[in-house]
Amino acid sequence: MNNALEYSKFLTDALYQVSEIARGQFGNVSGVVKEGDPNQVLTDTDQEIGHVLIERIQVAYSDDSIIDEEAGIIEKDPARIWVIDPIDGTSNFANGIPTYGIMFGVLENGIPVAGGIVLPQFDAIYIAEKGKGAYRNGERIIATDEDDLLKTLISYGIDGNHQDPNKTRDEARIWAELVLNVRNIRSSNSAFDTCMVAEGRYGALLNKTSKIWDNVAQQVILEEAGCVYTDYWGEGIDYSDPFNNVGNNFTVCAAPPKLHKRIQEIIHKV
Repeated sequence: MNNALEYSKFLTDALYQVSEIARGQFGNVSGVVKEGDPNQVLTDTDQEIGHVLIERIQVAYSDDSIIDEEAGIIEKDPARIWVIDPIDGTSNFANGIPTYGIMFGVLENGIPVAGGIVLPQFDAIYIAEKGKGAYRNGERIIATDEDDLLKTLISYGIDGNHQDPNKTRDEARIWAELVLNVRNIRSSNSAFDTCMVAEGRYGALLNKTSKIWDNVAQQVILEEAGCVYTDYWGEGIDYSDPFNNVGNNFTVCAAPPKLHKRIQEIIHKV
């Protein structure tokens, strides 16, 4: 079994390979809507990239478990679990919009310890290991040091809740209060937004609708870039028993400490 010192190189090499796949097919694919969720789209590229990443993990970390958004669970040693999102922002990818990414990371005993994201159309690979910082193409990145929320752009991903539309309407009230307290809101609703926060271009990332594969890699990258990473309401995120809870919804609020505190004040006020 490989050790944690090899995570960064492994993540970088794997993401470089699948980035080439995505770029080669970008603009030449069509997506289908996943059954039961009109917000989710699937392409053949998602499945091809997932297959490549799974194969690489099984060769390099043969004892480890894997959770892939499309392939599901490959259950082995529960102490270390690789979590894959083959394309984050598949709707963007399928529509020829460059703001999509590929990401995967690793949980050790329920803690995100390493993660990587590639933005294929921007030739940018983001890597982080717990306690070692976050990097873009090998250069250290840090979240913004701006502490005035009004001077920041923030990212807010939102999906419509077709089963309970009033939940979406209630969320829009919080969205409205936030946009009145920031410079403006941006939303690719993809890994692109995560990377903009990690680089310090956006001041925060919020999302009330995501899964475990949307979170593991981005959590360690954002934390290592200097962000506080919690659920939408400021509480810690629990990744325990992921095999039985793989379908659970996760919410996210990530930002540098002072901005995170101010955003939480607004959320709880509304």
